[in-house]
Order: sequence, then C-alpha cells, then structure tokens
Amino acid sequence: MQLIDALHRWAGGMIGLLLAILGMTGAILIHRDAWVMVPHANDAQLQATNILADTTARVMADPVTRPQSITFANAGFGLDRLTYKDGGGAYVTQTGEPVLAWKTQWERPELWLSDFHQHLFTGETGETVIGLAGLCGLFFVVSGMILWWRTRRTFQFRLWPARMTRPSIVRHHRDLGIVIAPLLALSLVTGTVLVFRPLSSVILGRGAAQEIERALKPPTGAPVPVADNLDWAAMIRGARARFPDAEVRSLSLPRDGNGIITLRMRGQQEWLPNGRTTVWFAADTGDIVATRDAAGLSGTVTAYNAFYPLHAGKVGGLPIRLVMTLSGLSLALLGTLAVWTFWFKRPKRI
Repeated sequence: MQLIDALHRWAGGMIGLLLAILGMTGAILIHRDAWVMVPHANDAQLQATNILADTTARVMADPVTRPQSITFANAGFGLDRLTYKDGGGAYVTQTGEPVLAWKTQWERPELWLSDFHQHLFTGETGETVIGLAGLCGLFFVVSGMILWWRTRRTFQFRLWPARMTRPSIVRHHRDLGIVIAPLLALSLVTGTVLVFRPLSSVILGRGAAQEIERALKPPTGAPVPVADNLDWAAMIRGARARFPDAEVRSLSLPRDGNGIITLRMRGQQEWLPNGRTTVWFAADTGDIVATRDAAGLSGTVTAYNAFYPLHAGKVGGLPIRLVMTLSGLSLALLGTLAVWTFWFKRPKRI
C-alpha cells in the first residue's frame, strides 16, 4: 500500500499538470460549436443533394484555389470548413460564399486549441505523449480507488477543499476523485484507445485491433494527380445514389501519393460525427472505386467507432456534453491541486 501511495503521489506530481490542461481544453472543446462566433454559424444544416453537389463543384472547380478537404456543416454549426495544404483554411456558407479565411491555425482559437488537445502542437509525437498521459491517468483512477478504501469512513463530498491547507486538499482530492472516477475512467479509456488502437483488444476482445485495422483500411490507388476537370457534382450525386439516407460529412483529396478521393458520410445509425460510411473515387476520373456501408461493420468495429463520440460528447445531446464537461473540469481541478500540494505544500521535514 505504501508503494502504491508513493507511486500515486510522485506520478501525479510529475504529470498531473498535463492531465489538468488536457481536461480543461477538452471541456472547452466539447462546446466548440457554441462559442465559435462567426457569421452564419447558426444557419440550419442543408443536406439537399443538389445544394451539396453545386457547392462542392463551386469550391473544388479551380485547381489553383482548390482546398485539400471540405468538412460540411452539421446540425450544430452551419458553415462548411475548408482546409488547405499550406495550413490555411476558410469558412464558407453552405452555398459556397466566403465568410472567413485564415493563413495559419494560430488565427483561429478553435483550431489551435484542438491541435494542442490532440497533438500538443507536435504531431504524432505529441499524440503519443498524450496517450502515455492517459495511461498514467488510468493508473491514478485505479490506485486512487484502492487508496480511498482505507479512509472510506471519513468520506465527505466537496466541490472545493474546505481550506487551502495540504490535509484539506488531500482529503478533497481523495473524496472528489472517488465520486468522479467512473467519468474519468470513461474519458481516459476512450481517449487512450483512440491514440493506441492496439489497446482496443483489451476492451473489445482478442484480435479486435486487427479486425478494426482491416475494416477501416482504405483502398489503394495508382499515384495519379487529381484531374483538373473532375465532375464534382456528379461525384456527390453518385455517392448519394449509393447511400440516399446518409449525411454527407467530408470530402478529402489524396494524401501520401494514394490516388483516391475520400467522401465520408454518416448513416442514420452512426454515432461518429463524420461517419464511417464511405465512398472512394479515382483521382484521375472521378469514378467510384469502392464503398463501405457502416451498417455492415461488425459489432467490434461499431463499438470502437463509439469511442470518439463518447469521449467528445458528440452523442446524447446536452446531457452527455455536460457529463463529459464535468469529467474534464474535475480532471483539471484534481491535477492542478495534486501538483500544487506535491511541489508547494509538501510537509516540512523536521
């Protein structure tokens, strides 16, 4: 028990602040659609096939100004977002009218905050660090529950320490932690598995990671450039003909030399905001080369696809957003006070 206590305190002192920042940024990002204040952000979502087709054709027509991807408006945010290869981007209305443009993500708080929360501004390296922090957070949840058990008779729930003394803060940390432990576990498990997909086998069963990898692997195409004169409107109409009830969510040009254009759609049964229902087109002709219906995915893959919407509060409406906000704010409070008591409120040695 002394070893667990020591590991809990020292690890918390070392990594608690990072977890606190991730919790706070996560809580803010859950309500992202509500606080991004730009014109037409509150427009109603348009999913009529002719409007989607015409807007896509308009935005993608000029090869010089063509974006790398389009993320179409959703029910909570009424603008399409364009992303360019050079790191710039823009918001346009759902009919393609320019609203706001930026040259770097630093001009848009919702973008750099998201990049920090997911990558610590350092790409895959930062993502790995976040995954390791998530594993440490899970250790804190489990070890904290073990350590709380021996003091359970003194339990007293408080949102804030009774006094800003070390004993009061430690007691508050312990009692708040046990109450919020299930929510923290949900946030940490879903976030960590999204970073380290092989861990899905621990939760979803042996071989889950390999099954997910096979199911979500895109087709490969010849490394051809995107043709200048593709019929983008016909591509949207063709995808809608294949999946008439699915919501069109995003269109992405090829990456890493793979000559495949990807159109993601969201089926009515899907939780994932951008869906896994997908239509792939050849970059040189615009012909459909493959499709994937999310309704046909296995239960294991469907369960994995639920991790992100649960983590980000993208399912269940306002109640789930509030629950995950509480998880993030609690992590921020617990992590911050843990670091403070470890480094600045340590008991004096006599």
